Amino acid sequence: MTDHTQQFASDNYSGICPEVWAAMAEANRGHERAYGEDSWTARAADRFRQLFETDCEVFFAFNGTAANSLALASLCQSYHSVICSETAHVETDECGAPEFFSNGSKLLTARTLGGKLTAETIREVALKRQDIHYPKPRVVTLTQATEVGTVYRPEEVAAISQVCKELKLNLHMDGARFSNACAFLGCSPAELTWKAGVDVLCFGGTKNGMAVGEAILFFNKDLAEDFDYRCKQAGQLASKMRYLSAPWVGLLQDDAWLRYANHANRCARLLAELVADVPGVSLMFPVEANGVFLQLSETAIERLRAWGWRFYTFIGAGGARFMCSWDTEEARVRELAADIRKAMV
Repeated sequence: MTDHTQQFASDNYSGICPEVWAAMAEANRGHERAYGEDSWTARAADRFRQLFETDCEVFFAFNGTAANSLALASLCQSYHSVICSETAHVETDECGAPEFFSNGSKLLTARTLGGKLTAETIREVALKRQDIHYPKPRVVTLTQATEVGTVYRPEEVAAISQVCKELKLNLHMDGARFSNACAFLGCSPAELTWKAGVDVLCFGGTKNGMAVGEAILFFNKDLAEDFDYRCKQAGQLASKMRYLSAPWVGLLQDDAWLRYANHANRCARLLAELVADVPGVSLMFPVEANGVFLQLSETAIERLRAWGWRFYTFIGAGGARFMCSWDTEEARVRELAADIRKAMV
């Protein structure tokens, strides 16, 4: 295997989808105004408003860490706290960025069920202490799909939103794989966000066919006050913004975002089906998005890596994560499944 061989360690390994590439090429013709004043940025924002069926505020950032951290910082003061899953990306993989950009808002982790927060666990953390010596809970952040590949249903989001309203908490959604969640559920983006009570969504593009770039959507427009200044201060205001926004025009056109997410999800289900009868292999979590979490023997993991396969093993002893992408080939999935079967013998 070469470094160019399709791998399953991350959907970040994939390239740029044709629709995004074409939009960037078209945006590269001639001159456009800078700093988001261009026609492409306006078109992309309008596409999001059409897709989500509401007049939301739309901003663009280079990556998910910036999008999440700046969004959360806009919802908090330094003496506030953010309730998140114990495995949330903002907690485990963003190097303290949410705390940094909020000048110290503390992350409070809550227990999860199948990787998902519940109204009960949120209430448990939010009401644990209410004295002035403890950071005041202000925001709940959900990851959709979760870090273990499970998906929040609209009714689950709505139940969490209800608790947030009762406790005067804002609701943020980290949608790095939001496309995959929509594809799995077959519901509209609106049903999964603002109609269920989400205030702010960070919509991921990088993992679904874009080179770089995330969109931050404020459904509660009052919360977006001065967010453009926050982006500028954090180095997220691109001078040639059209190269962050034009890819979204390509990805959102003709539902390419949903088509590719559906493909990645199908490949994940195929992998799970192909290894379901392998002795010693078991699913750690339901396959609902584009990730497959398998319990393998340590020997099998070593063999697979020796044979050139790349994947992550941060779930625990014998736990392995395999991610499918917008461009994953079915033949490659079958090759991986065959090697997993062989490695377990």
